[in-house]
Amino acid sequence: MLSVSNIQRAALKPVSFMLADGECLVVRGPSGAGKSTLLRAIADLDPNEGEVRLDGALREKTPAPEWRRNVIYMAAEPAWWAETAAAHFPSPQEATQLAQALGLAPELLTRPLTTLSTGERQRLALARALARHPRVLLLDEPTAALDAEAKSLVEALVAAYRREGLSVLWVTHDAAQAARIANRLLTLEKGEVRPPEAKAQA
Repeated sequence: MLSVSNIQRAALKPVSFMLADGECLVVRGPSGAGKSTLLRAIADLDPNEGEVRLDGALREKTPAPEWRRNVIYMAAEPAWWAETAAAHFPSPQEATQLAQALGLAPELLTRPLTTLSTGERQRLALARALARHPRVLLLDEPTAALDAEAKSLVEALVAAYRREGLSVLWVTHDAAQAARIANRLLTLEKGEVRPPEAKAQA
């Protein structure tokens, strides 16, 4: 269980929510609404105020490397620190399995990352994150560069990990995707949570 209480920073007003094991909370809102800011704050990548707990353990009481192993942020264009994706995986076998599950040829793992498309790098970054077996995955537009078939593979793989208890906070501008994957929606506008729209009365 991830608990977020009044997390805030510049351009982000206090946000609070609970994220249960295996749940997917989709974050929506226009560009500049604070979606990436929220994810980066939860991952403790930028200075922020508020309280974040994982299974009751306070973020500030958890060593930073341990927190970032359990709560992984994946940017829309993730950073890499080696020439190939293969160098980022502890297990070549798991890397191959994850790549294939995402519709990628295993040989892409050993090609220079600079020669791969944005969509290929996005999927390999997701594989890299899943290979670390986090408790919470913070996904920032992970399928923005993908076609419909590749999107389906990403959604299916994340769903499989959710069935094992992975909690997901997923930013998407795709309303149809949000309807497919979300247990709940959180909408941001100008750095503030917008209340859910009231259902029309019969």
